[in-house]
Amino acid sequence: MSSEVIKREENKITLKVVVSAEKFEKGINTAYNKMRSRFNIPGFRKGKAPRKIIELNYGPEIFYEEAINFAFPEVYEKALEEHNIDPVDSPSIEDISEIKKGEEVVFTVIVEIMPEIKVENYKGIEVEKKEYNVQEEDIEKELKDLVEKNARMIAVEDRPVKDGDMLIIDYKGMTDGVAFEGGTAEKQSLTIGSGQFIPGFEEQLIGANIGDDVEVKVTFPEEYHSAELAGKDAIFEVKVHEIKEKELASLDDEFAKDVSEFDTLEELKADIKRGLEENAKSRTEQEFKNKVVEATVEQVEVDLPNAVIERQIDGMLKEFEYTLSYQGLNLEYYYNMTGTKEENLREQMRDEAAKKVKTQVVLEKIKELENIEVTDEDFDKEIARMAEQYKQEVDKLKENLREQDVTYIEENIALSKTIDLLVDNAKIKA
Repeated sequence: MSSEVIKREENKITLKVVVSAEKFEKGINTAYNKMRSRFNIPGFRKGKAPRKIIELNYGPEIFYEEAINFAFPEVYEKALEEHNIDPVDSPSIEDISEIKKGEEVVFTVIVEIMPEIKVENYKGIEVEKKEYNVQEEDIEKELKDLVEKNARMIAVEDRPVKDGDMLIIDYKGMTDGVAFEGGTAEKQSLTIGSGQFIPGFEEQLIGANIGDDVEVKVTFPEEYHSAELAGKDAIFEVKVHEIKEKELASLDDEFAKDVSEFDTLEELKADIKRGLEENAKSRTEQEFKNKVVEATVEQVEVDLPNAVIERQIDGMLKEFEYTLSYQGLNLEYYYNMTGTKEENLREQMRDEAAKKVKTQVVLEKIKELENIEVTDEDFDKEIARMAEQYKQEVDKLKENLREQDVTYIEENIALSKTIDLLVDNAKIKA
């Protein structure tokens, strides 16, 4: 086996790869053993005809494609290693020499690589830094939300439905006098004003009393997920069984004791303030970090290979599918519900995918320029953090790490150190 770089231009390399006669002959024998059961030659049981007989009947080239599939990948991988080539896509075979018995086979392939990028002036990037400060109204809002969260629902029997009430209802929906699928339910809970139901539905229940039968008239939105109902008028027969309203606790020391570890409302407010200040500081720093990275990446020009972007889209598509699965959905349901196809979703993801790839490439280049490495101390510190997060012992966590897990952790540490370098050298725009 031998190889040679014939030409380099931008992000494409033309590579000559030579497969020895012995290697290709072995590939032909492998192809014969794999394929011989397909041939039915007179005078031989199916799959028992010798290779020479099959070649006489079908020509020696009958095994060439399968032999190439066997022989080429190994020598190609060795050629990449020899010339330190990191491809971004499968090679494109441009030419194959005439195949003759007992002679080597020469492949000319085009290998696509990431283009060489030039990253300069990445230290001293100037961006705005927005400070998030905690105001008294922020603390009051948190307290109000806490009161709402701990509210009790109590039955109401002496008045009609009003906005904010929670009802227990039966309903049956019909279009053109016929009940439609999914339009009927019993003992369904509904909070008036929540926007849970079709626009106009909830408002028509205001003023109803327990035991009332209410006829609710609505029109389904034109963009409704069910094409059969989109834009149609419908009538719902609704039975009101129960009316409940929130009973809010008084905001005092007793409330603080009930919902927290603190004895007084002032202590609870102080703890809420501390939490909000920590979140505000974290938000300020994270936004500044994001702006520094974005500004660094924006000043770099690079023509990204389409194959890299497509691979990033593949990953984003899998992540999206994984997220849908948590909601009990899948991509097929999503496409039906939105009236789109995979190619539409991929196109929607393209700009974001290109931005992610460019960011990765630029940060990787800076890491290389700055000789950023992951030390044992860096790794142990990250493992300790992860052990605390997942509530595991450090030694136990280390034992369970696979080789690919270690690589992933080290890459993330290096990325984090690269971003920290950019942030530490950034300037705050006045």
